[in-house]
Amino acid sequence: MKKNWAKLTIFFSTIAMLTGCKPLMVLDPKGPQAQTQAKDIMLSISIMAFIVLVVFVMLAYMLVKYRASKQSKDYKPPYIKGSAVVESICVGIPVLIIAFLSIVSVQSNNKVESVPKGYEQKKPLIIYATSSDWKWHFSYPEENIETVNYLYIPTVRPLEFKLYSDGPITSFWIPQLGGQKYAMSDMVTTLNLVADVPGEYMGRNANFSGKGFAENTFNVKAMPESNFDKWVKDVKKTAKPLTKEKFTKLLEPGHLGQLTFIGTHLKYLPPKTGENGGHNHSSSDIQKNSKEELTDHMNH
Repeated sequence: MKKNWAKLTIFFSTIAMLTGCKPLMVLDPKGPQAQTQAKDIMLSISIMAFIVLVVFVMLAYMLVKYRASKQSKDYKPPYIKGSAVVESICVGIPVLIIAFLSIVSVQSNNKVESVPKGYEQKKPLIIYATSSDWKWHFSYPEENIETVNYLYIPTVRPLEFKLYSDGPITSFWIPQLGGQKYAMSDMVTTLNLVADVPGEYMGRNANFSGKGFAENTFNVKAMPESNFDKWVKDVKKTAKPLTKEKFTKLLEPGHLGQLTFIGTHLKYLPPKTGENGGHNHSSSDIQKNSKEELTDHMNH
C-alpha cells in the first residue's frame, strides 16, 4: 500500500512540475523561417510517433497470438522460404517515408535560405555578426553602430546577417527566429531572418568553441521600426567611439557584458574573404572586394 502511495506521489509531483515548463523555443516561433522549421519538426515527430505506435501494436499482437502457451508441445513452425509481399512492405514503406521527408527538407531549406515570402521588395537591415572568444560583436554598417553581446532589430523587416568569426568556428542561432548557421574565419555566410513579433529572445553560439562556450550567448530585442530608429538616434548621442585599440582589447579571450559603440570594427578588421568564398586566407583581391562591399553599405 505504501509503495502505491509513493508511486502516485511521484507521478502527480512530476505532472505538477511539468505544468510550469515553458514551451521549447524552437516550437515557439516568432518569425517565418522559424515557423517553417517548427512545422517540419512537428511533422517528423508525428511520423515517428505513428511508426512507433504501429510497431508496438504489431508487437503486442504477435506476442499474444503466437505465445508459446497456445501451441502443443510437439509443434514445429512451418518452413517459409520468403514472402515477396512482406519484403516489399518492409522495404517499400521506409523508402517512401525517407523520400517524403527528403522532399519536405529540400523545400524547407529553400524557404529558410531565401528572403521570406512577402519581404522580397523590402530593404533588408544588414548586420555583421562576428564571434570571438567568447562574445558576439554586431556591426550595423549603415547605422555606423556596433554592439557587443546584444542585438536590437526592427520587426516586420528582413534581416540580412553576415556571419564570420575572429576565432574558432562558431554557430549563430536565435531559436525563435530561425535555424543555426556557421560563422567561420575564412568566409562570410549569409542568414536571412525576420521577426514578426516584438519581444526579447535568446541567441547563442551553438557550436562548441572552447571552455567559454557555455556563456557565449547574446540577447535579442525585437521592436517596431520606429522604436529601432529612436534607439539608433539615442546611441549616436550617447555612445563612445569604437577605436582600433579598444576593439583589439575586446578580442582578448574572456566574457563581457553588453557594450555599445559608435562606429564599427569593420574598417579595422573586415572579413578575410568574399561572401561564401573559399579558403584563400591571404588574397589581397578578396580583401579589397570585402572592403568595397562594406564601404558601399556604409555609404547607403
